[in-house]
Amino acid sequence: MSHASETTDSHQEAHPAWITRLDPLTGSATAEAGTVCNLKGLTFAVKDNIDVQGIRTTAGCEAFAYTPNQHAEVVHKLLAAGASLKGKTNLDQFACGLNGTRSPWGAVPNAFDSRYVSGGSSSGSAYVVATGQVDFSLGTDTAGSGRVPAGLNNIVGLKPTKGLISARGVVPAAQSVDCVSIFARSVGLAVKVLQAAMGEDLHDPYSRQVTLNTSPLPENFRFGVPDSLEFFGDADSQKAFAHAVQKMSSLGGTPVKVNFLAFAQAAELLYESAMVAERYEAIRDFYDAHAQHIIEPVRTIIGRGSQYSAADLYRAQTKLKALEKKAQAVWRDIDVLLVPTAPTHYTIEAMQADPIALNRNLGAYTNFVNLLDYAALSVPSSLRDDGLPFGITLIGPAGSDLQLADLGQRYHLQSGMTQGATGLPLPSASVILPARSENSTLVAVVGAHLSGMPLNHQLTDRGAKWVEAAHTSADYRLYALPHTSPPKPGLLRVAKGQGHPIEIEIWEIPLTQYGSFVSLIAAPLGIGSLTLADGRQVQGFLCEPYALEGAQDITSLGGWRNYLKTLSPVSV
Repeated sequence: MSHASETTDSHQEAHPAWITRLDPLTGSATAEAGTVCNLKGLTFAVKDNIDVQGIRTTAGCEAFAYTPNQHAEVVHKLLAAGASLKGKTNLDQFACGLNGTRSPWGAVPNAFDSRYVSGGSSSGSAYVVATGQVDFSLGTDTAGSGRVPAGLNNIVGLKPTKGLISARGVVPAAQSVDCVSIFARSVGLAVKVLQAAMGEDLHDPYSRQVTLNTSPLPENFRFGVPDSLEFFGDADSQKAFAHAVQKMSSLGGTPVKVNFLAFAQAAELLYESAMVAERYEAIRDFYDAHAQHIIEPVRTIIGRGSQYSAADLYRAQTKLKALEKKAQAVWRDIDVLLVPTAPTHYTIEAMQADPIALNRNLGAYTNFVNLLDYAALSVPSSLRDDGLPFGITLIGPAGSDLQLADLGQRYHLQSGMTQGATGLPLPSASVILPARSENSTLVAVVGAHLSGMPLNHQLTDRGAKWVEAAHTSADYRLYALPHTSPPKPGLLRVAKGQGHPIEIEIWEIPLTQYGSFVSLIAAPLGIGSLTLADGRQVQGFLCEPYALEGAQDITSLGGWRNYLKTLSPVSV
């Protein structure tokens, strides 16, 4: 890791979006073997409830601050992928709030009009992306903190499926529903960051293996729209959302009115039931000893959690399960749910005058998402008549992250919006879900069938087409098999934490030719299911373990081409 020069912004100096600035911190020049360095040249910031080794974590509270001796797992992954960290950003204290005004470092203003709130709690992270100070940033999202600031600042906010990104090294807000979120100015970049950051972490109790759905939504998809919409008297937002429904319809979608009551009632549980006890539990020792150092209204909100009994919590959890079942019925009629990211936009002055009620209003369409285990993506939609940004959020079941991103990118590109507050045009579309015919299948190759390699003709002779270069997940090891002609590798799936990403290619082959192709594959090689770095599952080459006796382990080289380069330049 390169040396980092730390500068902590005082309460009077610089911009309230930052708490700590760094002389850009980069990953080690000798990053762990097999790491996919696909973020090289990109800069990022992290919300200051996420640990960076040797740099204070404040969670927006000086008295709570500590200096961690290691990076949060997600920071470690992003640095290893080649990104450079520029600093830590302001937040609503202890990630408690959706407005960005609850911090001793000051209220973070909106990137378009400094009189208005930025949204929170990931306020600083959204602001520095919207204004072009970094390429992307990390926030956290418990009740909407990774979405509301995106919607209010004309950027993308990707709230992944719970457990898809490790939260180890993140100060919890409500640990069972916390998510690390991603801010970027384009959907394509947000997905690229997700692919570098995701993966199960055995040391995070809420991390899990998530299989991402990579089937595109139907061409004539159905999108749910709440049957009762509340904009709290904001005619500009109401008009902007009506236009958003029309724009989504122009992409081939059919709006379907859905009963929103179960979602709204689930949202209320987050703060109006014993579930708020989890916020108190997250910092209980500090709260009990130092409550006077916590600002209002954060102190009152968290303190309410100490008043509930275990029986109260069980009652709330049972109610949530009942609401979850009611909500499931809605998904029989829709492919995706469309809501306003935030139903209105408040000035900083108005928010500070009525901080509880107005903050609750901002979360009307976000609070239920994590409780019900959904994925969500906030995408810029338009500028309201008053010039303030308006965003929409796409919501889907757990594992629908890439499906939402694919649709969200299409929506964003046809919106005519620019990148955040920079005025720059949006970049061209990224490939998120590779399209393929119903009459073909995908196969991943790792060695002699790669393009330009001796057996690649077995694919091209059958009309197969190259789709993309990719990497496996970090659950594989690669070996150079002895006594094979032409030389071939063996790819073996191993236990979590024992492997590394391996370079592969994905080819699309006609189904009518797939059987004859597979018949050419001789033992110890065979076709099995591979997991890719982005969570997709695809058929590909695997090796029988017995054949690896005497084989050379070449995992550290990251792929077959790199191994051949070590033998002879003419072998490549």
